[in-house]
Amino acid sequence: MRHKLAKGKLSRPTQHRLLMLKGATMDLLKYESIETTESKAREIKKMAEKAITTAKKPGLNSKRLAGKIISDKSILDKLFTEIAPRYESRPGGYTRITKSAKRKGDGASLAIIELVS
Repeated sequence: MRHKLAKGKLSRPTQHRLLMLKGATMDLLKYESIETTESKAREIKKMAEKAITTAKKPGLNSKRLAGKIISDKSILDKLFTEIAPRYESRPGGYTRITKSAKRKGDGASLAIIELVS
């Protein structure tokens, strides 16, 4: 049964999907704004918000849990030193998804996902 499993499959095998989403999440935290398809943006939002919420708590365990999503050490340091303190008083909603134009090649709906300032 698939009760309460709200993950989109994005027409990819599990390992490919997870690696793609982790890479896109790292790009979002590195550049603070990326453009991708609308469905991918919704999945990236879940991972990014989870990583930022984890980074708001101090300690080694939080760093290890966030390290499951973010494998690049420089981005992980940026998450803990710059991004997480910015959202210390905010209870959630760290990202914003704005719909963009359709992609010219295949007509896919594009969206810009960015960190809220």
